[in-house]
Amino acid sequence: MTARDATALPETSEATLFEDAWAKINLTLQITGRRPDGYHELNSLVVFAQVGDKLSVAPAVDAVTLQVEGPFADGLRAEPDNLVLRAARALAAEAAVDSAQRGGAVLTLTKNLPVASGIGGGSADAAAALRGLARLWDVGLAPDRLEALALRLGADVPVCLRGVPVVMSGIGERLEPVPALPPLWFVLVNPRVAVSTAAVFAGREGTFSQAAEPLLPPLGLAALIDWLAARPNDLQAAACRQAPAVVEVLAALEGLSDCLLARMSGSGATCFGLFESEEAALYAAEALALQHSDWWVAPALLRA
Repeated sequence: MTARDATALPETSEATLFEDAWAKINLTLQITGRRPDGYHELNSLVVFAQVGDKLSVAPAVDAVTLQVEGPFADGLRAEPDNLVLRAARALAAEAAVDSAQRGGAVLTLTKNLPVASGIGGGSADAAAALRGLARLWDVGLAPDRLEALALRLGADVPVCLRGVPVVMSGIGERLEPVPALPPLWFVLVNPRVAVSTAAVFAGREGTFSQAAEPLLPPLGLAALIDWLAARPNDLQAAACRQAPAVVEVLAALEGLSDCLLARMSGSGATCFGLFESEEAALYAAEALALQHSDWWVAPALLRA
């Protein structure tokens, strides 16, 4: 399998499949421990916003190739072997797909999300590749086997494979479905500043957190906001020390009159504000974009 870029995309056919790679949002993120192998354990309410990357999957004679386009494509073009191609290889090996018969594919990734920004872009892209190629190749792996494969690719890939709200714990392998969440809108903001996940984890101070009870969020908007407020992102302070721009973004979101809660997602630098209505979110996003033309700003509905 090889990766290549192309300025002209292949014509899509009726056999071309399409997958969304939604932005993953850590509404909460408590770091609860560290395993002997170095992996951190966590407890996090993970949801998805209806904004993200797009992946098309088309049949090919033999090899799997990857083309990258979109506003944030430059951040991936230097990678000779990114997570999407690793996902394709892993699925082909797990399902014993014969590349000479049906194991080829042309993957086209439209990169709309900032790279390495705390909203699961690479993991969501890999999950989209697993879903799309499983359909293209007619792979009948059981869901638990596919999630185990996803976990080997990265801790966030299993939750992105599901793409629905869950409480995630362990290193990402334990996923607990949550009750229906109320309709919510996000305003996602990234200051276009790179933040190192490893450095943020290394810079975290204090003891490990205890997963706060109750583990599942309550019904109702007001109760949910109170529940979220009591369960912060344990990596936010470390990210703010590493990248002061995160502090500026959070302050801008908190200063919006209709913002119900402002917080950083994952290890940063993307932050989010929660809004009750589409009108409030669109107005806030427009105001932020006008004030900070160098920021990436995106309003999006919670994906239930």
